[in-house]
Amino acid sequence: QVQLVESGGGLGQAGGSLSLSCAAPESVFKIASMAWYRQAPGKQRVLVARVTTGGTTVYADSVKGRFTISRDDAKSTVHLEMSRLKPEDTGVYFCNAAYWSGSDRVYWGQGTQVTVSS
Repeated sequence: QVQLVESGGGLGQAGGSLSLSCAAPESVFKIASMAWYRQAPGKQRVLVARVTTGGTTVYADSVKGRFTISRDDAKSTVHLEMSRLKPEDTGVYFCNAAYWSGSDRVYWGQGTQVTVSS
């Protein structure tokens, strides 16, 4: 079973910064696109940011210019640096690893809470 271990998050203030990290098994990390999703209360889980193995990044429009996703290949870890936080950034953030190996393989972390106060 693939385990993604998330850390960081917590309580932040509007305009402030928080960071998230997610460690994955090396065998998965080196071939997977890594991403962060957010699920706000009563809403569906949505993509926040993704980084491919080649370093290509994709961001939700709502976080462009404020959040930065990066991957540390040496530590098999993906980071999400969140700045200029807004109350609407509040939610449970899930780490995601995805790759294709005969079929789509998708793995999720347990989720970590981010709460931004106004």
